[in-house]
Amino acid sequence: MPEAFIVDGIRTPIGSFCGSLSGVRADDLAAHVIKELLSRHPALAPGMIEDVILGCANQAGEDNRNVARMALLLAGLPASVPGETVNRLCASGMCASINAAHSIMAGEGDLFIAGGVESMTRAPYVLSKGATPFARNAELFDTSIGWRFINPKLREQYGTDSMGETAENLAAKYQIARLDQDRFAAWSQHKAAAAKASGRLGKEICAITIAAGKEQRRFEHDEFIRPDSNAEILAKLKPAFRTDGKGTVTAGNSSGLNDGACALLISSEKSLNSLAAKPLARIRSSATAGVEPRIMGIGPVEASHKALRRAGLKLSEVEVIEINEAFAVQVLACCRELGLADNDPRINPNGGAIALGHPLGMSGARLLLSAARELEASQKKLALCTMCVGVGQGVAVVLERV
Repeated sequence: MPEAFIVDGIRTPIGSFCGSLSGVRADDLAAHVIKELLSRHPALAPGMIEDVILGCANQAGEDNRNVARMALLLAGLPASVPGETVNRLCASGMCASINAAHSIMAGEGDLFIAGGVESMTRAPYVLSKGATPFARNAELFDTSIGWRFINPKLREQYGTDSMGETAENLAAKYQIARLDQDRFAAWSQHKAAAAKASGRLGKEICAITIAAGKEQRRFEHDEFIRPDSNAEILAKLKPAFRTDGKGTVTAGNSSGLNDGACALLISSEKSLNSLAAKPLARIRSSATAGVEPRIMGIGPVEASHKALRRAGLKLSEVEVIEINEAFAVQVLACCRELGLADNDPRINPNGGAIALGHPLGMSGARLLLSAARELEASQKKLALCTMCVGVGQGVAVVLERV
């Protein structure tokens, strides 16, 4: 069976909500990273790309109508290259990459661009249509994040807790203290700040030029990082989702609403020779899992177990663990279920989503890129990338440096 390799990858800097990328459309963000990725490989004729597969969680605004297809055309790829947009909410970018790898393993192509994009700033409000003439029961929702147009049967069977409420559910279930969450969040910020200062994050990023009135400015660094954060400062923030005096989840120990895009070049071994490129990592295995929606954050546990089994590995053999920091409490719950210490040095060595941000459709691809680059930089062998998913799922991928 053919093997799939991550050859290269690039991402935009991650923008804060209503921040530097707020004036850039999602399709333009995705086109930017696709174009930059191709420019790094002059031996690659764009028509050689079998498919462009991007994740996007919203798809209700400028990212509608198959944003992958729109982005590849905007990036200058020939019309003969198709595009597909996939949606597994927070894991969309990771699943887009898995889909590309599966196509290679099935012998259905040799070169793919995969990744993800999200503009949570530019996500629109949506208004329902009436089911009957002159209906007065129209509903209006902000599509940046969360439930909308909920099926009453689903609400009755499983509940429709917000993402923050599911995090509080884990805090109660696993008895995870607020102090532990704030310490983990501060640790993420400090790692991200150090990685930014050292230039490590810069190896993943392609700057983007943004119109600012009559002038243009260059946006080249993640802007969500708060390098001065510490547990004492974070302890002063009020709980964001429970006001009964028992809340522990705050804006400071949660990921943010963010904007960004990421693109990966995924190849078979056959095409590596034509590219004259050394891959960053082999995709060893992948897995998905389902859990109760009310505790969606625990999804990475079973997904990780499955991916490791498929790779014939134990967690103790993994040297880098990239787990998406939807919430500090969610990561800590997964760590404790997996038998990891809260401060295991393998976890998110360059910071995670609490510090960097979490553009939903992009984040899974960003984790794969970060892990592959970390294996390269540290000369370590194996990485596990995993993330929780809204409505109760988990996804995991095992990478191996080659």
